[in-house]
Parts: sequence; C-alpha cells; structure tokens
Amino acid sequence: MERLDKILASQGTLSRKEVKEMIRKGRIQLNGTVIKDSSVKVDENKDSVTVDGTEITLKRHIYIMLNKPQGVVSASDSDKDETVVDLVPDELYRKGLFPAGRLDKDTTGFVLITDDGDFAHRILSPKNHIFKTYIAGLQHELSDDDIKSLENGITLGDGTVLKEAKVQVIEGDKPYVRIMICEGKYHQVKRMFAATGNKVVSLHRVRMGKLELDNTLKPGECREITPEELKLVTEK
Repeated sequence: MERLDKILASQGTLSRKEVKEMIRKGRIQLNGTVIKDSSVKVDENKDSVTVDGTEITLKRHIYIMLNKPQGVVSASDSDKDETVVDLVPDELYRKGLFPAGRLDKDTTGFVLITDDGDFAHRILSPKNHIFKTYIAGLQHELSDDDIKSLENGITLGDGTVLKEAKVQVIEGDKPYVRIMICEGKYHQVKRMFAATGNKVVSLHRVRMGKLELDNTLKPGECREITPEELKLVTEK
C-alpha cells in the first residue's frame, strides 16, 4: 500500500505538488469515487485509479530493456553526452530512472533501465552470480591456455583477481567469442582480454541472467520488460 499522491507522482513526470493540486480539484477517482485526500492509501495491484476519466495502470516500479547504441553513456544524466535514460520514450519515462549496471560508451547491447534500486543491487552484486553475456570481437584468436585462464579466474595487470568466466569460441572468419561474467568492474571484459595479450575491437551485451536482448529492438530502441521476463533476469 502506498499514498495516492506518492504513487501517482512515481508513474511519470508529475510532481507530488502537481498531483495534490489535481486531487484538490477533484480530477482523480479511486475505485469510482472522487478523492480529495492525497494521503489515502492505494494498492497498485487491486485498486482502480482514473485521472480525468482515464484509468491509469499503476506500477510501483518499471523495468526497461534498451538496445544501447555506440556513443551513448550509461548514466542518468550528463552535461556533454547523450545518456541511456535520454533514449527512454515519454510513455515509459518516470523520475528516478537509472541504468542497472554500466556499459562503456563504445559498447552496445542490453542495458536494463529501472527505478528499482533493490532489484538493481540484487542483479549486480557478484555474490548473487547473475551472469551477463557478451559477444566480443577480438584482435586475434584465443589460445586454449587463454581460455583456461579466463575460465579459472584471471588476474589483471593491477593484481585484481576476477571470478571465473565462461568462454565459448564462435566459429567464423573473424575471432569472436561469447563470454559470461558475474562481475561488473571498470572496463572488465576489455581488461580481461588485455591480460591475455589480446584486444577487444567490438563488444555487445546480449543477455542478462537468462533474459536475451530482444533482437527486434534496433539500436536506440527500448521496451518494457514483462513480469515473466523479469524473472529470467535473476535466474542463474
């Protein structure tokens, strides 16, 4: 249960002050009754709320899948660069959105955008072992020893010891690998391959947990994640 003014303000761009003014003018109904008390409690799963006669689907939090293009930063705001939150359309936008985990500016693919801090912490904490999967284009092929080093937990140049990764070579004319990691350290994938004497020339995130990036989303496009899909994000 949540206060009516608070939950309505969380659904979009309206402030709680603006919502209270709408309530004062009788523009909001709860289960068919005009509400004049902004502190009345609402169950977003059961109650019906209408604004100016239009019913609103109440959601405590929102979860968005974005196919991040190159050149966009994984942040909520930036003075000089376009951010992943800037790409969220008005119909999905609400205050407090942020990327749950970061991709480098030149890295593309799956970014999960939400306003749910607890959920973000759960999927990003290394102790929960939620794997993120990437397709990495490399400067040259990996040796068997390189793969073993990555899968056993490679040590970076600064002495940082990483958790075990999962590596699968993708057959083809150019050296591509599918790599899964459950940490999110600064430039981690690039630094991992650098530690083997290799270089990442392209990097694309394709999955979080067991939820695959929707291949119908073009770079820069996003959509809301369904409750069923959200469960896949936390599966190991």
